[in-house]
Amino acid sequence: MNDDLDAVAVLHDPVRRALYDYVAAQGRPVGRDEAGQAAGISRTLAAFHLDKLAEAGLLEIDFMRLTDARPGPGGGRPAKVYRRARTARKVTLPERDYEQLAGLLAEVVHDLDADGRAIAAAGAAGRRLHRPGAWLQTLRERGYEPYDDGDRVRLRNCPFYQVARDQPLLVCAMNLALCQGVAGEEAAAELDPRPDECCVSFSKNKNR
Repeated sequence: MNDDLDAVAVLHDPVRRALYDYVAAQGRPVGRDEAGQAAGISRTLAAFHLDKLAEAGLLEIDFMRLTDARPGPGGGRPAKVYRRARTARKVTLPERDYEQLAGLLAEVVHDLDADGRAIAAAGAAGRRLHRPGAWLQTLRERGYEPYDDGDRVRLRNCPFYQVARDQPLLVCAMNLALCQGVAGEEAAAELDPRPDECCVSFSKNKNR
């Protein structure tokens, strides 16, 4: 837990928090120039804070060309880019392990062949969370990070990622039911998995 606490403490600095929030919201690698412009600081200062976020394990570093320069010799050096780290951070005082309990309960549900009841319960929970005209805000508040993608609304983050890795069929089906309940009649949810994102997306065909 100490590593997680240290990582979260890095975000106490408002500049680092702004940089982290911006990089996390893009869903793609972000260069130093872009991040600095978004946070209203110089490229040099942005590079310093981005590297500190990477040292804390909150961002991952890669190298890629950010221009249309031709590949190969003379095509320009790859730039340092950042994306949100895949490792989740959790701080509870005193220490709690709800993820392990959730995983065990998911195993029990599956072993008892009670998947249908669990999915129905998730749908009912979603309907209790539904707020007319504010379903996207509800998803934001619950950590899904919704964003527009053409004619769909996608979810950049899966709040149940740790448990879904071990029980994907059950957890994703419950997540779908929960999300549909939150959206109500305002959008149609469906399973639409993409790498490093939530498995659910919404059609914009219905009124939002």
